[in-house]
Amino acid sequence: MVQALATRATPAAEGNVAPEILYVGGKGKVEEQLAARAGLRFVGVPVGGIHGLPPWQVAWNLTKLAWGWLAVLLMGLRQRPAALFATGGYASVPVALAAWMLRVPILVYLPDMEPGWAVRFVARLAARVGVTVEEAAAHFPAHKAVVTGYPVRAEFHSVDRAEARSAFGLTLDEAPVLLVMGGSTGAQGINRPFCEMLEQGLELAQVIHVTGKIDWPWIQERREALPAALHARYQIHDYVHDMGKAFAAADLVVCRAGASILGELPFFGLPAVLVPYPHAWEYQRVNADWLAERGAAVRLQEERLGEELLPTLRRLLGEREARAAMAEHMQALARPDAAARLAGELLALAQAGGGRGV
Repeated sequence: MVQALATRATPAAEGNVAPEILYVGGKGKVEEQLAARAGLRFVGVPVGGIHGLPPWQVAWNLTKLAWGWLAVLLMGLRQRPAALFATGGYASVPVALAAWMLRVPILVYLPDMEPGWAVRFVARLAARVGVTVEEAAAHFPAHKAVVTGYPVRAEFHSVDRAEARSAFGLTLDEAPVLLVMGGSTGAQGINRPFCEMLEQGLELAQVIHVTGKIDWPWIQERREALPAALHARYQIHDYVHDMGKAFAAADLVVCRAGASILGELPFFGLPAVLVPYPHAWEYQRVNADWLAERGAAVRLQEERLGEELLPTLRRLLGEREARAAMAEHMQALARPDAAARLAGELLALAQAGGGRGV
């Protein structure tokens, strides 16, 4: 998204000036690290959840949100932003409310199939609402909604499959590659069932396993105990910064069903076995079902993973034609220009607002 903004608004393009970008997010949250890695100026505001918490915690978090709103309002008076891009989450609410009061136009983006309460609230204040797929547009007024697709990282466009496999120490023979992952912190609900059938899985494919930091120690011990013939087929990592290479190297992925799967898996045409996180409301299940209904993925329930994962992998890794059909269906859902479309919408709002930053 950042690179798309810079590309679409350069000094050489019709006299445009590259926008100044300020990232406002939850103080001490993961977005602060992401902003630093991207070289963006970051301002943290106090935030806190309110759904499913005890009353005293809700009251305290509402107070933090109020302080966050005041901090952003004062900052907005100084900075005079031209537009706001919001993606939901608790931090977006005080920021969007302050922007609305300052008459700053808002573009809110819904990455999932269904909006949470934060996106629903911000959408009422927004001039435009970007959505990943057409079905999600039905949740918003027709004059606001625009289907953009899910924006993937700019570096994904230059990933080479052979180089990716080599980077992970995989062979370039005919053996398929299975990617197993559970998000940035890992997923014990996926890690344990997979490691219980590890030897059988390694007979089917070479494996890249992104374990997360919590499960890394015992999975490392599990790998060291493997026979030498299987040891080389099992590459484990507690975290992978360049996920584009992991996706490009793989023929099949086992993973959760967060919003990113709606953009990243189609971009790489990567068929999937999706295991929605059972405590993530219904969002992950809806995301998984949308891909499964289009023949691009298979959805398994976490509580039945120990019984169903191995036969599912045997079928998909053993039947090249079936896997190829899933890959074709997944690729058909790709919108590689999503970042550029969102950037275009945001810059149009910024130019209309007449400010200097977004």
